[in-house]
Amino acid sequence: MLPPLAASWFGAVVAGEFSVGIGAVHMAAMFFAVYTAHVKDGYVDYYRRGEDDDHPMTVRGCRVALVGATVGFVICTAVLGIVVGVGAALVTLPVWFIGYLHAPQLDTNPITATLGYPVGIALAILGGFYVQTTAVTPTALGFALVFLVTLAGVKVIDDEQDYAYDRSIEKRTVAVLLNPVRARSLALGLLFLGLVGVLWGTVGGLFPPSAPAGALAFGSVVLVARRAQPTLATMLLVRGAYVFLAVLIVSVWFRPLSGTPLPDITVLGPYTYLATEVLFGAIAFGLLYYADAFRSAARTIAALYPIAYLWDWYTLEVGVFEITMRTGYDLFGIPIEEHLFMIVVPALVVGFHETIEKVSAVPDDGSPRKDVGE
Repeated sequence: MLPPLAASWFGAVVAGEFSVGIGAVHMAAMFFAVYTAHVKDGYVDYYRRGEDDDHPMTVRGCRVALVGATVGFVICTAVLGIVVGVGAALVTLPVWFIGYLHAPQLDTNPITATLGYPVGIALAILGGFYVQTTAVTPTALGFALVFLVTLAGVKVIDDEQDYAYDRSIEKRTVAVLLNPVRARSLALGLLFLGLVGVLWGTVGGLFPPSAPAGALAFGSVVLVARRAQPTLATMLLVRGAYVFLAVLIVSVWFRPLSGTPLPDITVLGPYTYLATEVLFGAIAFGLLYYADAFRSAARTIAALYPIAYLWDWYTLEVGVFEITMRTGYDLFGIPIEEHLFMIVVPALVVGFHETIEKVSAVPDDGSPRKDVGE
């Protein structure tokens, strides 16, 4: 129950100065909506589908709880509509419908089964922001989208836990639709996209400068969980998402790096561009050494170099761009830094690719990785 409530308050924090009373009403609405989802899901899984081994509530208890939670949600939504405005009620209302319809309507389709909870969290953030400001800004929308995408990745991995049973009853989760190996790849792609979204939002000025610290913390958890079994991976990622949210709250509320200028490497003068190439070239060398891929990199560089050279020469010749922080030495009509660039970039790409392939080739238990069904 904690994440939707925290998401509601996170929306309020993003808003800046906020009313605790209004925030508490919205939080209560999120509580009743998510409680509805839990009760309905448990009722359907135990009493209708027979999926669960036991359930702490009787049929009558489930129905009473659903009625009570619905009444509580309606009261909170009505208060928001009266005190804040109709918009506040409208942005809050969908969360209850997502929760109530999750089982058995939405959880059998791979899209709605995966996106139900992440959409609810995204709406909790937007709603927590809107009830304080009566507006939706790009910043609030950006944070909501980041959590929508990252939590979708977590949910895909979470559904891997029930792959065998879901497949036996023809329940179409993403894991059943794609198979667990491909579903895990999709999930990691979504997690990566969400974390990169934090960088986009920060560079674009939507998020505070310290927001990438949250992405770095969560990304570290993703690296650990990427090859773990579904149960352990889900546990790690859920807790990592708590850390992600906590760091973002600190970033938004305290803004510790605001006003801090970026490191200025132009103090190196004409050697600035060259220094960056040495740095990234060293990274490429390390990756290629680890992956034993120097030969592959050399072939790739040799194949790309003539095309890259002509492209670079032409764009410089016609004035498409200009390199200012360079040594001033040319070789065959273009700066020497550009020759190095045409070596470093392909080497870095090949280094990353071969390193990922090597790391992914053998799972944590040391046995060869293979697809489900092999």
